[in-house]
Amino acid sequence: MTPRRATPASSAHDLLTTLGRLTAEALNRAELQKARVDLAVALQSQLLPPALPSGPRWRSAARYAPARDGLDVGGDWYDGFRLPDGALGFSIGDVQGHDVEAAAFMGQIRIALRAVAVTTADPGEALSRANDLLLSMDCDLFATCTFVRFDPATLELADARAGHVPAVWATVDDCCGVDVCGKGLPLGIQPGEVYPVSRRRLTKPGAYVLLTDGVIEGPSFPIEAGLQRVTELVRAGAGGDPDQLAAEVIKVADLTGHSDDAAVLVLRHDATADVAA
Repeated sequence: MTPRRATPASSAHDLLTTLGRLTAEALNRAELQKARVDLAVALQSQLLPPALPSGPRWRSAARYAPARDGLDVGGDWYDGFRLPDGALGFSIGDVQGHDVEAAAFMGQIRIALRAVAVTTADPGEALSRANDLLLSMDCDLFATCTFVRFDPATLELADARAGHVPAVWATVDDCCGVDVCGKGLPLGIQPGEVYPVSRRRLTKPGAYVLLTDGVIEGPSFPIEAGLQRVTELVRAGAGGDPDQLAAEVIKVADLTGHSDDAAVLVLRHDATADVAA
């Protein structure tokens, strides 16, 4: 029997059929990825606090920006809450990885920090307890984090870092700097980790700004340059509206290439040590 030869018409039909199948598969994958990203965005928006605490002579504000490509959503968070003794707890952090798993883990860390913060007045101890709690959950992810405890009555600010980028501060008399206190390992790495604590009394009005590395670091933008730019902005806005300052600081992510999600949390204090005494 003579083999059947393909005609130009049948070859074109086969090609179109193959292209149609590949296009349908590509669309399905794109829709699945979009669904995962949309779920991560929705989950994160529900897990971030709807509002931050404020007082008569101090206010807080925050900003969050997802990565430009929409694929790196879910890792960064910020939080602020009142403690039973009248102090305030503030946290900011960055979960390893992205997507739905990172967003869910971020929510677990926020809850863990809130739970342990009411059991100790030491931010380092709070991070240690949160670290051990997360390790007991047997999760493969880890996170960098800064936890701050601010007492409006004494104007003492104490903070501890778990592998996180430093905070930036400035006062209205033009003093400014980067908080380069000691830090421990990220949360979820090693049990029994100890986190050093830095303490200061806010004797002059100013601003204390927490951020994630997505704000200050990019593919071709070194973290030192990002910190310098943020320091300039905090110095200029130390006496102004914290919401506006947070909006200005988050724009630094545009200079870095914005390849990661980014978060900023601002604590603006007007009280002085003499007023509080």
